[in-house]
Amino acid sequence: MHRARVFFAAHGIVHIHRVVTDNGSCYRAKDFAKVLHGGRHQRITPYTPRHNGKVERYNRILAEEFLYARVWASERQRAQALQVWNVHYNYHRPHTAVGNRPPASKLRTGVTNVMASYN
Repeated sequence: MHRARVFFAAHGIVHIHRVVTDNGSCYRAKDFAKVLHGGRHQRITPYTPRHNGKVERYNRILAEEFLYARVWASERQRAQALQVWNVHYNYHRPHTAVGNRPPASKLRTGVTNVMASYN
């Protein structure tokens, strides 16, 4: 959550009002509730992936177009390629949900991909 707060603050979002998660044990921990700082924690209904549709769709596209689209020589190679693929996904790949434009076309600021924070 700390990295998410720093990222959002850098783009003018100073309060996270709601966090939507699955029911993983890490999201049920008391420590997670503490870092929300009063933000609402909304859990999706167990075994109901449609409640988290955007994430589930991203995971499906990730698997089909990236993870299983080729054989990777190493985890390092795959991790490096993932950064490039995420830029493609967000800035160049057309999405029907936004009129066959990339998602970044909806942004008002020059936000770069969050994935770089997780390496």
